[in-house]
Amino acid sequence: MPPRTLDLLGLKCPLPALKTRKALKGLQPGERLVVTCSDPMAAIDIPNLLRETGDYLLAAHREEARLVFEIEKR
Repeated sequence: MPPRTLDLLGLKCPLPALKTRKALKGLQPGERLVVTCSDPMAAIDIPNLLRETGDYLLAAHREEARLVFEIEKR
C-alpha cells in the first residue's frame, strides 16, 4: 500500500505536530505517512511527538527548505 502524504508546507509551530498527530490517529497499524514541512521546529517537534505516540520514524531528511518525515503507525 502506498504511504499517505501530508503537506504541511507554510504552517508554523505547533500546527505541523498537531496535524501529524491527527493524521496518525486515522491510520491502521503498519500504514505509513509521509509528512512534508517547512517549519524548522518540526525537526524537533515531529520526533518528540513520535516518542509520545510510540509510532516509528523510518526516515527524516531535508529537501532544500523542506523537512520530510516517513512515519509508520505502530
